[in-house]
Amino acid sequence: MKFSEMTQDSWAELQLYLDTCLIPYTALSGEQSPVEVTEALERLRDFLDLVEIPFKGRIMTYPAFHYANPELSMTLNSLSAQLKSSGFKYVVIMSSDSQLDGGEIPSADLVLSRSVLTHEVGEDGIARFVGEKIRELWKK
Repeated sequence: MKFSEMTQDSWAELQLYLDTCLIPYTALSGEQSPVEVTEALERLRDFLDLVEIPFKGRIMTYPAFHYANPELSMTLNSLSAQLKSSGFKYVVIMSSDSQLDGGEIPSADLVLSRSVLTHEVGEDGIARFVGEKIRELWKK
């Protein structure tokens, strides 16, 4: 579910079920052409689909961070902590093109980078791996 689909009344009603916040990260530098930006957003959309579609009803997707900056890990860590204090039990950060280090974002429960996973489990194994990681997160 997207944040923009939520009303105050529906949030109060669904908050118990929507316990996981998904933060997309595009990793743009500002040097990409409009075509390259579109391609990056499409890659991120496809990666997010691996979580948003099978786990619909339990995940709330928040607005994306689009541009890289030197304080990004600190910013994402602070955001993750704030989202948890606002009622989310879990925070997941996903990026298609960036190689985020989950160790630098300790308030996030899971950091998934498609570019890293492609090397670790191969393109064909990414969907299964991501699904397993989400389910493991919820079992904690």
